[in-house]
Amino acid sequence: MNERQDIVVIGGGLTGLSAAYYAWQKAQAEGIAVSITIIEKEKSLGGKINTLRRDNCVIEKGPDSFLARKLPMVELAQALGLESELVATNPHAKKTYILCRGKLHPMPPGLVLGIPTQIKPFMKTGLISIWGKARALLDLVKKPRESAEDESLGSFLDRRLGHEVTSNVAEPLLAGIYAGDLNKLSLQATFPQFEEVERKHGSLIRGMMANRKQGQSLPGLPDVAKGTMFLTFKNGLGSLVDRLREQLSPHVNIRNEAEVVQLHVMEDGAYEVQLSDDTRIVAQQVILTTPAYDAAPLLRPYLDVSMLDNIHYVSVANVVSAFDRAKLKNKWDGTGFVIGRGEKRAITACTWTSIKWTHTSPEDTMLIRCYVGRAGDEERVDWPDEALKRTVKNELKQLLNIEIEPRFMEITRLHRSMPQYPVGHVQSLAQFRARLEEELPGVHIAGFAYDGIGMPDCIRSGRTAGEAAVAQVKPHTAKVESAVM
Repeated sequence: MNERQDIVVIGGGLTGLSAAYYAWQKAQAEGIAVSITIIEKEKSLGGKINTLRRDNCVIEKGPDSFLARKLPMVELAQALGLESELVATNPHAKKTYILCRGKLHPMPPGLVLGIPTQIKPFMKTGLISIWGKARALLDLVKKPRESAEDESLGSFLDRRLGHEVTSNVAEPLLAGIYAGDLNKLSLQATFPQFEEVERKHGSLIRGMMANRKQGQSLPGLPDVAKGTMFLTFKNGLGSLVDRLREQLSPHVNIRNEAEVVQLHVMEDGAYEVQLSDDTRIVAQQVILTTPAYDAAPLLRPYLDVSMLDNIHYVSVANVVSAFDRAKLKNKWDGTGFVIGRGEKRAITACTWTSIKWTHTSPEDTMLIRCYVGRAGDEERVDWPDEALKRTVKNELKQLLNIEIEPRFMEITRLHRSMPQYPVGHVQSLAQFRARLEEELPGVHIAGFAYDGIGMPDCIRSGRTAGEAAVAQVKPHTAKVESAVM
């Protein structure tokens, strides 16, 4: 006999956990009894979030932080009682470097997402020629584009600031976030604020200046988030996943190592979720939080999924090295550096983790995290461990003069982990969701394949889907008294 559930969440990453958590919270607040099941094919929950504790170090094998100004993560931490665990970046490590023409240049003060918001420091930087600077300042008088159509991020930046700023400054910073090609990434899906400030202020530079002044006065921003761009948790991002699991376990059925292979539409409008072990769960509402390439086969029998097929993914790896700090000669006066694709390096970015996040290692240890792989350059991700370690050590020697052997190295390969939003993604997604609602009512899609790759974006996307699912559940049991999880 088939098991019956009100809501089935497919995928136990941060989006899926958030969907289940906020669905349960909404049901409790409204006094509605709901049954919820999370199905996750891996042994552990959390998706790409993976905190390793080794030799008194806190090592993130997946994402290591989130944008402080994006409130969904902060709000979830507060709801889970984790607000006191939030940690800001080291206030004494203000510099970030960009490798340009083989040399590490400090990013000029006032640079926000690659956009200059302080003119004097920008005019002094060695990253851009005098002609490139003059071209960038034309943004202050150049009229905004009238069309509301989407364009590539690279095209937008070239148009506003000139190609030299795009390639030497913006590309290393922004492409690093998505491991993508700026000329193929959608502006509206990645940095819609750029388009908004151009339209509102007539200038990207002026608009980012105005936003920067307002940025730290967001309502609801806790004290720890003021004055920092990034936050994490003292015991690692894995502590958020652990707390979500603790909160959900008494109320939500969690199935690990269970893979969904088919989704069947039943005559009464419910959905039968078939697992690889032939278990079948009938659900009123289904929330798909998997990557687009896993969601597409489940939906393909019922509607056109070309929109999902058009979301390509890039594979990346990160290599964390632990060194004896006393034997290193560097000043470590910043948080690390980024590298543009024109430099032809294996490393795309390097974080001086022990400096940026002082809680992550003992004082005698220096953690350095290097990123490898980007769109069009993914081959090294699958190199054998020793070859990848050797490459990273060679580049650290060349760029930072590190000649000693690390105490240990940790490699994490994240295959097909970075979705690439094509131009027109926002419009295509809206159309796809409209078709989904019409043809498969009760099926929801959520997650970083659609609504932003940051962890706060995943939480927001999951919450939206979870609350929508509860709102559509047809009552079949008596109401229950409201309770707090």
